[in-house]
Amino acid sequence: MVKIVVDPKCTGCETCVNTCPVGVYEIKDGKSVPSKSSECLVCRACEAQCPEGAIQVIE
Repeated sequence: MVKIVVDPKCTGCETCVNTCPVGVYEIKDGKSVPSKSSECLVCRACEAQCPEGAIQVIE
């Protein structure tokens, strides 16, 4: 199973929300939350696009 770690330096910019092709992320309390990590395709687009480098996808 895939583990998605969002660092506290996340600014809630929604880049991951808009980038993820399967809708893994949502914004809660101004931060990104991987609410559907079981659906992650491990494409790592969220990691690549996050301007803060706050997302890590671990296989």
